[in-house]
Amino acid sequence: MSKQFWNPSFHIEPRQGWLNDPNGLCQFRGRYHAYYQYAPNWPTDELKYWGHVVSDDLISWEDLGVALAPDIQLDRSGVFSGCTWVDKGGAPDGGDLMRVFYTGNVVDTFDDERVDWGREANQIMTTSENGLHFSPKKALLTNADYPTSCTLHVRDPKVWEQDGCLHMLLGARQRGPLDTDNPDARGDFGSVLVYDSHDKGESWRLRRTILPKNTTVAHLVFGYMWECPNVIRMGDREFLAVCPQGLPSESYRWQNLWQAGYFPLPAHEKIIDIDAVPLDNFTEWDHGFDFYAPQIFTDERGRTISIGWMGTFDHSYTSVPEGMDRAHTMTLPREITLGADGLLRQRPVTELDNYRGEVRALPCDKSLVSDSLAADVILKQIEDGDAQIWLNDVLEIFIESGSFGIRFAQTEAGELASAGRRIRSIRLESLDDLRMIVDGSTMEVYVNGGAEVFSTRWFPLSDRLTIRNSFRARSSLVYPLIKPTR
Repeated sequence: MSKQFWNPSFHIEPRQGWLNDPNGLCQFRGRYHAYYQYAPNWPTDELKYWGHVVSDDLISWEDLGVALAPDIQLDRSGVFSGCTWVDKGGAPDGGDLMRVFYTGNVVDTFDDERVDWGREANQIMTTSENGLHFSPKKALLTNADYPTSCTLHVRDPKVWEQDGCLHMLLGARQRGPLDTDNPDARGDFGSVLVYDSHDKGESWRLRRTILPKNTTVAHLVFGYMWECPNVIRMGDREFLAVCPQGLPSESYRWQNLWQAGYFPLPAHEKIIDIDAVPLDNFTEWDHGFDFYAPQIFTDERGRTISIGWMGTFDHSYTSVPEGMDRAHTMTLPREITLGADGLLRQRPVTELDNYRGEVRALPCDKSLVSDSLAADVILKQIEDGDAQIWLNDVLEIFIESGSFGIRFAQTEAGELASAGRRIRSIRLESLDDLRMIVDGSTMEVYVNGGAEVFSTRWFPLSDRLTIRNSFRARSSLVYPLIKPTR
């Protein structure tokens, strides 16, 4: 049975039904817009629409319902993932124009993946002057426009402006040789298609295909499909973000069904000019149970911001407890910055600080009880040694023997709260600081300034938060989070 206190106050979730990939993230005419994959009639119908929320501060969101529906032949099986590009001054009134790009899905049935037959992957554009009402849809690319090496899995356009024109990334699943000694041995591997447009997205030309560095056996070890491509630009550095499907799970990485991460490019190297990425420097965004398909955009302040899907298609555990009428949330918006090691850092946007209540000290070897399931917990200058924090005695954040992670108690209450989840962990040389944000049934953990992140859902039986802490730190604070008024 659904419990009201499971509903988050600061994370985007649907009114009812199913939510997955974030789409169309942007700041447009001063307001933040977030669209998302939405099945409003889930679980009886999984046909995908675009849901829509808006915000003035990235924290307090207003739900505006359905923005795009599968209402033409080219998207009749679903309005799949895509993005927006803000055309500055491009509207008839002289204001900004929103150009929306997405994949129109067409399948005969949903009985299987339809890799080489029975599917259409149509890239479609529509425009809006207000983010609410959209122009007639226009087909940009269809199956006939992709390289012949591609399967029918080509989707998730990401569009941005660089060097005087627009560029588009498309995630793709390709066929190719797996053994140079046997050219007839062929299999699937992920790639990214790069297109250019010189007319604001009205027409597109294939520029190149980005492949794994080793285009033989490496196809087998780095996934059969790369979804949701993104470009991140930080000064003279660029990063190609993708979501590989089909990576084999290992002890401390790639533990979910599908992954999400990025490839750092060498300084001054551009995504639009490369043909391959090395596989040995792929870095995961998030090590938790619930994270996939992040989308990245730049706001009017110049911040690089990411929002991910706090969910998964993994069936090894239950997405939601039985009886809930809504499935999944988004992560908090995260600002992306560049670390001294050349890798990216994630932290919740600073606007969340405006919703903090009166701070309390978190004692060591004692418990603290908060009146709600909404808190921002921050530990700084943590001493060496094994330690843990327990939330409601069911969810543990721990460091022990060089491993850091989260795990659920193997008790009846822990089993109920976990909905089938057990443990996620990484190797960690040292723990300097730790931040945990609890918001209803969501929990996000930021480690060492956001160098590592864990996101998970949990379903505690109490509407109060009890924190039991054994970490010793120079500063250990708990801020209750005050629910925004809408």
